[in-house]
Order: sequence, then structure tokens, then C-alpha cells
Amino acid sequence: MQLTDRLHLAYCTNIHRGENWMETFAGLEQHTRAVQARVSSGRPYAIGLRLSDRASRELIEPGTFRAFQEWLKRNNAYVFTINGFPYGQFHGQRVKEQVYAPDWSQPERLDYTRRLFRILADLLPPGVSGSVSTVPVSYKAFRRSPDDEQRALLQLWECVDFLDELSRQSGHDLHLGLEPEPLCTLETTSECVSYFNQLRALRPGDRRIDRHLGVNYDCCHLAIEYETPTEALARLQSAGIRLSKIHLSNALSVRPTTEIRQSLQAFAEDIYFHQVIERRADGTLIRHADLHDALATPAPAPGIPLPEWRIHFHIPLHSAPQGGFDTTADHLIGVLDAVKAQPELCQHFEMETYTWEVMPAAMKQRDVVDQLVNEYAWTLARFAERGFHPVD
Repeated sequence: MQLTDRLHLAYCTNIHRGENWMETFAGLEQHTRAVQARVSSGRPYAIGLRLSDRASRELIEPGTFRAFQEWLKRNNAYVFTINGFPYGQFHGQRVKEQVYAPDWSQPERLDYTRRLFRILADLLPPGVSGSVSTVPVSYKAFRRSPDDEQRALLQLWECVDFLDELSRQSGHDLHLGLEPEPLCTLETTSECVSYFNQLRALRPGDRRIDRHLGVNYDCCHLAIEYETPTEALARLQSAGIRLSKIHLSNALSVRPTTEIRQSLQAFAEDIYFHQVIERRADGTLIRHADLHDALATPAPAPGIPLPEWRIHFHIPLHSAPQGGFDTTADHLIGVLDAVKAQPELCQHFEMETYTWEVMPAAMKQRDVVDQLVNEYAWTLARFAERGFHPVD
């Protein structure tokens, strides 16, 4: 939905299964429309669409595409952003490191992203900008060669060229957001700044990169890195990096006592990566590739202060697990405070609690629609506290 100051808010449909277009559309029909009926109050309803490579190929067929356009019109709905991070299967089987493949050194990633933008450009309402979020270049453990690194830089510039031309043709402001994530090529805002400097060095003075390439700021991911919103956002702004989209998301935060370690077993599932960054009493950061790895480490010796663990497990915005668990909600609130001070900071906001299927049972509401409606209620209340309200 649209909020004051031309902000747009949606939930990301990657919470639902959708590996082909038929499955994706079924999720929209069954779940998204049910959420819309309970939160939109008859206003135009924004959809944060997730399309796999296969779903995008099927949707772009002319008859299928026209039918979807008609469906959006009939249901008073619109799409302003697409999640182009997961290329393939995202539910029901092991995803882990495969979510970063193909990375930006591979032509499949560029082709897929172009296709998503062609779809988006034809779906956007007049005067609304369009964003696509994507992988943070690659995953560090892939250990890419210098040639791979160079190809990624060149392909991102190819995407900028493409978006500049498509923006002119369509009349829409189109931008791609690289999404920093723990243990990836881009995981901190400092790494983002360094990477954008590399990109700019390839074409000095070409300012189109500032319009068409930016960062998809995931509050969960940056909080795990122990970055503060004030410093992180200031660093990106000072470097002239566009905030393409903000993912409203929370991570788990715990002190790993024996009891907490036992409780965390319920979160250590085998589909998604749940990276852990441990902060010790002296400020040292230790990175663990997955929650399984962190849980396998020995507890500190008696008398040694317990560290803090921040865990990449997207937690519902409106609730936190009980029994010694905390979340990084303060980071998200800090980001919203920054938006209150600078409404022009970013126009696109997306709630992204995609972990619904793998959450411990105690954390779920009756069904996914209830979960999403509660997230909307929480999020809209936080926006309202800062002077942003739904508009017709």
C-alpha cells in the first residue's frame, strides 16, 4: 500500500511456496488476497512479488502476462518490487548456499534480472518507481577467481546500461538493490562502499550507477553485523549509494547459556542458512557459517563472560520467542526513525519473514494469513508513530 511521502509497503511473497508460475499465482490467490481483504480497507494494495527463474519465464508469455495484469486490475492491486534473490527452489528442500547461485559472475544471473525488470516495467503504475533485490554479488566460500570477480563487476555495469535504457523506454525509475548478507561478498556497509568504488573506477564519471544500482538494506542482516542504523545509513549516503529498498526484518539475539543452546536446536533446520555472528566481551566478532556450527562450539570456561550471538533467522516483527530470547528489533526501529527524519531516504519497504515454514511451532499463529496480518498491524503502527499513514 502507499503511505504518505510516496512510500510503498508490502510483504514479500517469498513466504509462500512458488517455484513455478502456477504455484506462485496460487499463493497470490489463496494467501495474498486474504491478507489484502483484512488490511487494505479498499485502498490499492501493493504486492512484493517473488519470482523464481522458472516462474518469470512462464509469466512473461503474452497470454499469461495479460491475464496477470487483468488480475491485478480486477483486485485493485499493484506490484512495485520483485525479490530477485533466490533464482531457483526456495522451499521444501535444502537451499543453504545454493540461494547465492548463480552469482553475478554468471550470465544466468544477469539474464534473470533483466527478465524481472522487463516484467516489472510493464506492471508498474504510472509515477511509481520499480526495484528488484538481488544477491550480494556472491558467497565468500565460493572462492571465486580474479576473472570471476571482474565478470561480476562488468555484468553489474551491463545491468546498469540495461536499466538506463529500459527506464527511458518505460518512463519508470528502475533500480537494482544488492542485498548485503553475512558471509557474502557484501556483508557490511563498509564492504558495500568499497565495492561501489570498484564499480565506479571502471567507468569514472558515469553517474548512471547512482540512479540504477544501490543497496537493498535488510535490517536483519545489518543488525547481525552489529552495525547501528545511524552509522550504516550515513556511510551509504556519504558514499552516494542509493537505498533501493528496505527489508523490515528481525534477527534472533541470545546469550548462549546451556538452556538457550538447547532451545536453539529448534531453529537449527536444514533448509536455510542461519549464519551466526558472535560478539565477545572484548568486542571481537567470530563468524559461524550456520547455527549448527555455532552450537557445536564449546561453551566458555567458567568465569568467562558469555558472548552475544546474533542469528540469521527472520523472526516475526510483531512477536519474539520467549524464554531468554531477544531480537534485533531496535535496529529496525532505528531505521524507521531515520526515515522519519529523511522521508526521501527510501520509498520501498518490504516485510520479509520468509521463514514461516521452518519456524518452531510455538511461534506460529493459526495460519500464515494471521501471521501476515499481525505483521501489517505492527508495522503500520510503527509507521503511524512517525507520521506515515496509508493513502488512497
